[in-house]
Amino acid sequence: MQPLNKIIEILDLEEIEQNHYLATSPNEGWQRIYGGQVIGQALVAASRTVEDDRQAHSLHGYFLRAGDKEKPILYKVDRIRDGKSFTTRRVMAVQHGQAIFTMSISFQVHEDGLSHHFQMPEVTTPDQLLGEDEIRAEQAKTWPLEFQESFTGSSAIELRPIEPLDMLNPKKTEPVQRCWMRCGERLPDDPRLHQCVLAYLSDWSLLDTATRPHGISFVQDNIQVASLDHAMWFHRPFRADEWLLYDQDSPSASGARGFNRGLIYNQAGELVASTTQEGLMRVHADSR
Repeated sequence: MQPLNKIIEILDLEEIEQNHYLATSPNEGWQRIYGGQVIGQALVAASRTVEDDRQAHSLHGYFLRAGDKEKPILYKVDRIRDGKSFTTRRVMAVQHGQAIFTMSISFQVHEDGLSHHFQMPEVTTPDQLLGEDEIRAEQAKTWPLEFQESFTGSSAIELRPIEPLDMLNPKKTEPVQRCWMRCGERLPDDPRLHQCVLAYLSDWSLLDTATRPHGISFVQDNIQVASLDHAMWFHRPFRADEWLLYDQDSPSASGARGFNRGLIYNQAGELVASTTQEGLMRVHADSR
């Protein structure tokens, strides 16, 4: 994760012509581009083409190819429909002349209506938990040197896991995980920016949920994991710089794929967003 000003810079795309936007990727030491970055940037690109009186309420994306962090990403927006209440956009992310990601987004004007939501589970409050940076720093004392710098350090995104695992020494657990998350610094009062930042965050741990009952981790040499798709629904207004509970579970894994769900609550217990994701999850027997 990058400092807050770097995250905002990542999400601030350059308009090179109508409906075409250019973005770069930070050098975070990963071989591929972080999926949440592409989701967030695609949402920014779509939002730039939509009137201010409507907000995104759902998005559905597919990861088609691994992104190259050394090359810019071109986002092309297709203005599918502009209706009285709903606006639909389709975004394609392109590198090396090929699509690496595609996403459809629906926007809606604000409407009052019927309301209900699942209750937030009773969990430890964030002020009683250690941050992920502190947890990783303690775990890293027993890690090989090559991993210590990659997975330790401070960030502007605060994550406080309720059931932390050691990535290099994972143990089998239930296919459930919860964490509190927020920006560590105040964001501008732009609801669309808060949506894009939450979209960026929503991919951070979701796929890992399916690995938990198998006692594996993406950092192991014989494990191959990659996001295949990602869907998100925004239910209520929220701030990404205030604590949000990410309640995640994995109902199923089969066919070398893991399926994951997430519910995101604010501290008042309101369900503000939901996510689903399926990811590739391969164990290479020849390297075990």
